[in-house]
Amino acid sequence: QVQLVESGGGLVQAGGSLRLSCAASTRVFIRYAMGWFRQAPGKERELVAGISGNGRSTLYSDSVKGRFTISRDNGKNTVYLQMDSLKAEDTAVYYCAADQRFNGYAPGTASGYSYWGQGTQVTVSS
Repeated sequence: QVQLVESGGGLVQAGGSLRLSCAASTRVFIRYAMGWFRQAPGKERELVAGISGNGRSTLYSDSVKGRFTISRDNGKNTVYLQMDSLKAEDTAVYYCAADQRFNGYAPGTASGYSYWGQGTQVTVSS
């Protein structure tokens, strides 16, 4: 069982930046692919970005490509989501997810992840 704790959400003006962090409670963090998802009111949960265990493979949704950057520090058991040029439509609850079934890549769908954090609210004012 892996516990994930997100932090870094908040209120920011459009065009601003935020960095989300997700700390994982596991001794083998490098074995876990990590993902960031978001869910806005009335909408389905969607992938934002994913990163493989060794950090060499990443994927992004088209809506955030070029604005968001996912990274990880395996020495600190933490994955990050740097969000720049934020837009009002980025407003959502952001969730961190993890799974150790996949070697070398990160799944692109929510069903690919077994463990989830509690979420952190990101609100972008226009």
